[in-house]
Amino acid sequence: MVHPSVPAKTIPEFIAYAKVNPGKVNMAYVGSGSVSHVAGELFKMITGVDLTYVPYRGGAPAMTDVIGGQVQVYFVPTVASIEYIRTGKLRALAVTTTTRSQLLPDIPTVAEFLPGYEASLWFGVGAPRNTSAEIIDRLNKEINAGLADPKMKARLVELGGAVMAGSPSDFREFIAAETEKWGKVIRTANIKPE
Repeated sequence: MVHPSVPAKTIPEFIAYAKVNPGKVNMAYVGSGSVSHVAGELFKMITGVDLTYVPYRGGAPAMTDVIGGQVQVYFVPTVASIEYIRTGKLRALAVTTTTRSQLLPDIPTVAEFLPGYEASLWFGVGAPRNTSAEIIDRLNKEINAGLADPKMKARLVELGGAVMAGSPSDFREFIAAETEKWGKVIRTANIKPE
């Protein structure tokens, strides 16, 4: 999302704007290696734009400065920004997930303009390495049943989320793919722990 003073209304327009203003577009991020940070780095890697990072110690101060116009762009979860988008205090250019948000169905995905771009905040359930297969299978079955519940799905949508049910091996493969993808971004951007 961007501050309304940014003339871009689409991802291609934002890329063009950033390219004619190298280093002059400020981007908020919350913590080294955070989702907002690596999502922005992936965007920079794919597009070649030069954005200036402005670090924040939390989402609230970052959001305050984006709304105030001190920072022009912020990669932030939908749930944290939706009211500002709906009231026009901020402009959503795109969502970073692979599919459009049910909360903002008219907002395209970044991948519609930049194939391969995807950045999501996700949560999963893990267990200690030596947990028995029987317990893992039971947990997986119960968690998937809970995620299939219409009330649970509706609540997750209200929060800007989506359900990703699956097997333990699906989750293991997902984690391995995410680790490889974000490891490459972190190494390329030379992100270090703070």
